Amino acid sequence: MTTNDRKFNELLRFLDTLSYIKPEQIPSIDLYMDQVTSLMEERLKKVKRHQDDKVLTKTMINNYAKAKILPAPDKKKYSKEHMFILLFIYYYKSVLSLGDIATILDPLINRYFKNPEGLNVEDIYREAFNMEYSQMNVLKNDIKEKFKLAKATFSDDDKKIASLSEEDKEELRLFSFICELSFDVYLKKLLIEKLCDSISEEK
Repeated sequence: MTTNDRKFNELLRFLDTLSYIKPEQIPSIDLYMDQVTSLMEERLKKVKRHQDDKVLTKTMINNYAKAKILPAPDKKKYSKEHMFILLFIYYYKSVLSLGDIATILDPLINRYFKNPEGLNVEDIYREAFNMEYSQMNVLKNDIKEKFKLAKATFSDDDKKIASLSEEDKEELRLFSFICELSFDVYLKKLLIEKLCDSISEEK
């Protein structure tokens, strides 16, 4: 087994540890800001890149409110529905601008936030994340195929490549794999931005 094979298997094991926050894991009582940041920190600690990274801070919450993507709290308390909105923001923010996030969340907040008699934000969160398990399998199969393609790059058929050490070739194949993953993210980001522009134009 090569070094890249071990790294890839670690990625698959990491994916197996991931799971979205289930609605039942969020308190039904309203929370103060400190309680909100502590809860998010606890529930999302597995996906932090570095131990000292902050999942959510008071400044972030205030910025989301200023950007109109988080409804104002009721008497400084945040409801369960606020938590769902914050989770959507958390998942979006690594890919999209706050402006695009506002475009996506604005209709959801206007129509379904605090809507006790009909469809509400919790219902939408449940429906959206019910796809998690099937999508995780699709993702695993996709990255397995990408890894397979990357392993086939920088072969000894090229004389320049044949002269390299196995360590150098493995390093270049890892680079190929990263490029494939990055291009995939880049294209999907472009598609989301196109959809956001379409929503904005329709408004």
